Amino acid sequence: MSQIKRSLSLAGHRTSLALEAEFWAVLDEASAAQSRSLASLVGEIDEERVASGDEGGLASACRVWALRHARSRA
Repeated sequence: MSQIKRSLSLAGHRTSLALEAEFWAVLDEASAAQSRSLASLVGEIDEERVASGDEGGLASACRVWALRHARSRA
């Protein structure tokens, strides 16, 4: 599967995030359902990742979040 790279501003800093289209779709849907920006949602995921001491990358944290979100809706 190919990845799609998007640029976001998180905590005032520009960053790029590469995810597969299916993960972007879940994140886009969730942010729209919550009436918030994608950057806000990804920022929250990043904050939770850092607070938990997770040493994995942001892309991995977003994939896990999207998978959990999709499972909770099934």
